[in-house]
Amino acid sequence: MKSFPPEVRKSVGSALYDAQKGEKAPITKPFKGVGSGVFEIALRFDTDAYRTVQIGRRVYVLHAFRKKSRRGVATPKSDVDLIKQRYRQAVKMEEKE
Repeated sequence: MKSFPPEVRKSVGSALYDAQKGEKAPITKPFKGVGSGVFEIALRFDTDAYRTVQIGRRVYVLHAFRKKSRRGVATPKSDVDLIKQRYRQAVKMEEKE
């Protein structure tokens, strides 16, 4: 997220803070096809889309990336696969707690 523009970092940081408080920011929506409790923080800035994904009571940022539209609005498969892998890791970490 350090490479995101300052305005994007501020908005994403605010949405993550809301998630920590148990609230849902307006730029947050469910991220389907990965697992229960996964949400996407989707923000448009300039001509790019920025995405972060969180899970559960604790907030895990599973992936943060700038989405350049390749084909429509769908998240590229390589990014979804990485999110799924990190989701499984986060679930295992939660089970250990």
